[in-house]
Amino acid sequence: METTLRGVGVSHGVAIGEVRHMGTAVLEPPAKQIPAEEAPREQGRARQAVEAVAADLIARGNLAGGEAQHVLEAQAMMAQDPELMADVERRIAVGSSAERAVYDAFASYRALLANAGEYLAGRVADLDDVRNRIVARLLGVPMPGVPDSDEPYVLIARDLAPADTALLDPTLVLGFVTEEGGPTSHSAILARALGVPAVVAMPGAGEIAEGTVIAVDGSTGELFVNPSAEKRAELEEAAAARKASLSATSGPGATSDGHKVPLLANVGGPGDVPAALEAGAEGVGLFRTEFLFLDDSAKAPSEEKQIEAYRKVLEAFPEGRVVVRVLDAGADKPLDFLTPADEPNPALGVRGLRSLLEHPDVLQTQLRALAKAVEGLPVYLEVMAPMVADRIDAKAFADACREAGLRAKFGAMVEIPSAALRARSILQEVEFLSLGTNDLAQYTFAADRQVGAVSRLQDPWQPALLDLVAASADAAKAEGKSCGVCGEAAADPLLACVLTGLGVTSLSMGAASIPYVRATLAKYTLAQCERAAAAARATDTADEARRAAQAVLSGE
Repeated sequence: METTLRGVGVSHGVAIGEVRHMGTAVLEPPAKQIPAEEAPREQGRARQAVEAVAADLIARGNLAGGEAQHVLEAQAMMAQDPELMADVERRIAVGSSAERAVYDAFASYRALLANAGEYLAGRVADLDDVRNRIVARLLGVPMPGVPDSDEPYVLIARDLAPADTALLDPTLVLGFVTEEGGPTSHSAILARALGVPAVVAMPGAGEIAEGTVIAVDGSTGELFVNPSAEKRAELEEAAAARKASLSATSGPGATSDGHKVPLLANVGGPGDVPAALEAGAEGVGLFRTEFLFLDDSAKAPSEEKQIEAYRKVLEAFPEGRVVVRVLDAGADKPLDFLTPADEPNPALGVRGLRSLLEHPDVLQTQLRALAKAVEGLPVYLEVMAPMVADRIDAKAFADACREAGLRAKFGAMVEIPSAALRARSILQEVEFLSLGTNDLAQYTFAADRQVGAVSRLQDPWQPALLDLVAASADAAKAEGKSCGVCGEAAADPLLACVLTGLGVTSLSMGAASIPYVRATLAKYTLAQCERAAAAARATDTADEARRAAQAVLSGE
């Protein structure tokens, strides 16, 4: 009997196949006391296991490349966290075995994150994965992971750690479904980079029996258990139509009546550039420079190292536009040399531009590096600050850019509701806005962007969020300046049309989403997009907004 489940679609496409479940987690090691004389040996075992796991994660990242490489390198740093290792060694010194000490130390760290307001709860899957890998190595047992199969399948898991997602084989893993996670979790971001259809935040998916045939629509978030022949044909026909539409559309982003909407790529460094170029990106709308800083959390990279990385990305887009976000540290991206260690709620503390203004030497080094990296290049460089709250923040950033001798446009990210509400004031100090819809939704709805339980409030179709986008775009238009979107909302083809109708002037997304957005925009006129945007804003829920926009664009 055909049944339907609904989650959050995070990666376009349709997958139809038999279910395979992710291996279960490592068993809890026994709590046994060891003699005091064995403590040095056990501490050595723990250190060796940690280093081996970190090396394995880095190796996996090197194999995966691109966005996945940055994520796995950050996870390797998590494994080598000096405070965690010190806790492990303390527990061994008072009688715990190496594996039990690792298990308990990670459990304690997990609890601390929860007590800090759960902003970092979205990294729990990453943390658990590191723990499991270290414990498995100490116990001498295989690490549970992606199942072995000679036939293609649809993977179902409670959650997927980056190390598993990054190396999925798209020829075998047709798509995946997770019970937890959110639209901006690492597994969702990596799924889009791989081009694998995926749905997250789907409670009950784990109860589907192994071998059951399911159909997963990564665009709508629907899962069909034992789909009928008619449903399978319907989904396959829709997928084929989308594929044909993609191949028929090329060139710059634009509506059917010629209104230009530049389609840009989100990148984390030079490794992401080839995919962006292949997808036809017209430039970079979000260069996340923090990945360069995560290589060593104890100190900032040298000016020379930064110049080298920045120039590689800038050189790839001659005559194009590259928007660089200066270091966005804090919250889920802590850096030892920059981030306060004792904040009760890091999400609401000293992060983003606030951190940089407290450490002007770090900001000035980065801005000087950008100024030198762009010398002699025909690229259009724009530099923006994260977590701008008001005009005071915007002025402080613009002043810092001028002090560094940076010849570029200066901009502000709109991630805090106050910035959207007072966008026109902020635009007195900077030349453009860029909407980070992931954080903007988080702060608008008081809903952690990584927690699956509140994913409903992270839906970028929420009318309140659309209102804030409209306010920002209206302010930019009034000032004769630009307002782009670089959050995950831009990757939704239907929502891209609505954002265009709201007055957004450019869209930036993961490279894999660019062809979908380009093809969808090309179907509709600007007037149709504007009517769809008005219809969406006139509703009260995200689902109603989505349906209203779809009805307008389909001519219903």
